[in-house]
Amino acid sequence: VTPEATRQVIEREVPGLAEEMRRVSAAITPHALLQRGVAGIRGATLIINLPGSEKAARENLAALLSALPHAVRLLRGDTSHPAADRGRAKPEPATGSRNRDATG
Repeated sequence: VTPEATRQVIEREVPGLAEEMRRVSAAITPHALLQRGVAGIRGATLIINLPGSEKAARENLAALLSALPHAVRLLRGDTSHPAADRGRAKPEPATGSRNRDATG
């Protein structure tokens, strides 16, 4: 499917996915800068144009694998960001124990 056909079908573009495919591919070959691939959403479906060659398609898909689980969760309506929340300090429970002085 051509990028032009994909643009006719999708409701919203997800430019970061196509940008990442080009970025990763450009490290392999400068010809990657000529890729016209598009990624977008229609309803609850993520549509991604991959290059025509099997080798390039595998490389491009590999570049996106870490982002796809989160993309699927978002499409299902889950707007939590578990990876971004990791490492953040959790608020102390409001038991009043922190407000006591050393004498109790």
